[in-house]
Amino acid sequence: MDSWIVWLILAAVLGVAEIFTLTAALGLLSVAALLTTVAAVVGLPPAIQLAVFVVASVAGLAGVRPIALRHLKQPPPKRFGVPALIGKSAYVTKEVTGRDGRVRIGGEEWSARAYDETLVIPPGATVDVIEIEGATALVYPRE
Repeated sequence: MDSWIVWLILAAVLGVAEIFTLTAALGLLSVAALLTTVAAVVGLPPAIQLAVFVVASVAGLAGVRPIALRHLKQPPPKRFGVPALIGKSAYVTKEVTGRDGRVRIGGEEWSARAYDETLVIPPGATVDVIEIEGATALVYPRE
């Protein structure tokens, strides 16, 4: 069997594996195998083919590494809108029970319910927003 067929099969296998894993590393190795296939078709000896594969693989991975490291060092995306309210503290303006109540979150007044339906939270208490259901904040007293 000609060596270029082996490299082409390896490139195909690595390419299919990349499709299933989405790691980018296998895709880079697949491209290196394709470049090595070209070297084999040209008639370069197996030692040179292996060198082409290694150099192309290392060059591809070295080129992608800084991008991957920059991506890992990015801060997590900031939450905004309603999801940003979860975990915030709120001030009870009207007694909060398992059925209704009112709280002030930041500068906004929200309808509220106690997360634990057996609780009654008096006005003036500080609570944490546990969840938002529609326009109602589910709150729990701050310890």
